[in-house]
Amino acid sequence: MPKLKDIKKVLVIGSGPIIIGQAAEFDYAGTQACRALKEEGLEVVLINSNPATIMTDVHVADRVYVEPISVEFIEKIIKREHPDSLLATLGGQVGLNMAMKLEEQGILSKYNVRLLGTQISAIKRGEDREMFKETMEKIHQPIPESTIVETIEAACDFGKEIGYPLIVRPAYTLGGTGGGIAENEEELIDIVQKGLGYSPIGQCLIERSIAGWKEIEYEVIRDAADNCITVCSMENLDPVGVHTGDSIVVAPAQTLSDKEVQLLRQASIDIVRELGVVGGCNVQLALDPYSENYYVIEVNPRVSRSSALASKATGYPIAKVTSKIAVGYNLDEIENAVTKKTKACFEPTIDYIVLKFPRWPFDKFVTADRTLGTQMKATGEVMAIERSFEASMLKAVRCLEIGLNHLEMPELKALSDEEIHDRIKRIDDERCFVVAEAIRRGITLEEIHDITKIDLWFLSKIQNIIKMEKALETHELTPSLLRKAKRMGFADAVIG
Repeated sequence: MPKLKDIKKVLVIGSGPIIIGQAAEFDYAGTQACRALKEEGLEVVLINSNPATIMTDVHVADRVYVEPISVEFIEKIIKREHPDSLLATLGGQVGLNMAMKLEEQGILSKYNVRLLGTQISAIKRGEDREMFKETMEKIHQPIPESTIVETIEAACDFGKEIGYPLIVRPAYTLGGTGGGIAENEEELIDIVQKGLGYSPIGQCLIERSIAGWKEIEYEVIRDAADNCITVCSMENLDPVGVHTGDSIVVAPAQTLSDKEVQLLRQASIDIVRELGVVGGCNVQLALDPYSENYYVIEVNPRVSRSSALASKATGYPIAKVTSKIAVGYNLDEIENAVTKKTKACFEPTIDYIVLKFPRWPFDKFVTADRTLGTQMKATGEVMAIERSFEASMLKAVRCLEIGLNHLEMPELKALSDEEIHDRIKRIDDERCFVVAEAIRRGITLEEIHDITKIDLWFLSKIQNIIKMEKALETHELTPSLLRKAKRMGFADAVIG
């Protein structure tokens, strides 16, 4: 039985319908959570408005309610089921916001329901932009110059004071909803107006843009005894300015020195400890490519989209461990699901490369704006595991189901060199293919780096793929060349 003896029945809040900016990764986390709680002999009641997920399968929980995730419906379920506790940090931003509303409206105290895992105070410090800023200043963690606004006028005043571009981040929203990068006052007014509407508390953070810096994420787990580990580091191929859900992400981070890795790892642990998160947490940081200066971008005090990637990449079941921590266990008491010998307090190590490639719905929404920014547009993603970056990139492209089996788009061949050069400047879903085409046309890596701010290491790996293409085109196919091509992840059809 769980360490907390007074828990018998747990209400789990799901993530709701699959919407743009929120794919099915929270369904994966929620399903793991329900199974972990049932393992502990607990009765599990689940509310999720999406009938098309594994999570709402009758075998996952003891009682499943396919109802709208609203305060009104959850109160009815609490009144009917009498759960003694609530687990909300595995239902994405939907679950987190709902826990906040239930607490604020006094429903949890009215029915004597205890919130498990990360508490309201920690959620507020992570999600409320003003409190987050104060917390980071308290522990001397650097954040970009910023201000909290509740009116358009205040945002414009800040713009006049520090200049443009500026990044707008609404409070308590998922996938960067309502946010964006403003290059001038006109764009700022438009974005802030939408952002204040999307934020449940009518609040936006306006900060100096650090677009072009490296974006690094750490997946951290902390228990109630303050044991803290990092499960995985992740690096975005795109620099800051493209939402991490719309960026190609590689784990572990590839272009950092050991000193930078340890610097950002320690910062992530310090932040999670100060916030008081109990369970999984995602920390996003920006690193200056030319120095060891960094900024904390934001923290998700819950299991996030990146948690699903880190979980699958390392084999460390973040959602399951988070659920066990929520019912009272510490990391040194939870069995490692992979080794069956060690405990969950051991950090996983991986000797391979995991690459996540987003999948966008532009084939269905043909007139949609394909430009990528701080507001997520992807509806899913694929994950490829290989021994090298090149092989994982090529495997991911084949998995996307967009009719391609190589890092090459036939329609780009028809464009002139000038058109390809202009296309590199455009940040959209085809940029990676455009970069590959630009390298084929002889545009230098330095020039591509100056335009895109994509690290030269990533560009050199794409260049390796192009060099292998040329070798296959111009040389006789010897056993050693075939072996090299296969090791680099080339498909048989491409080699043929």
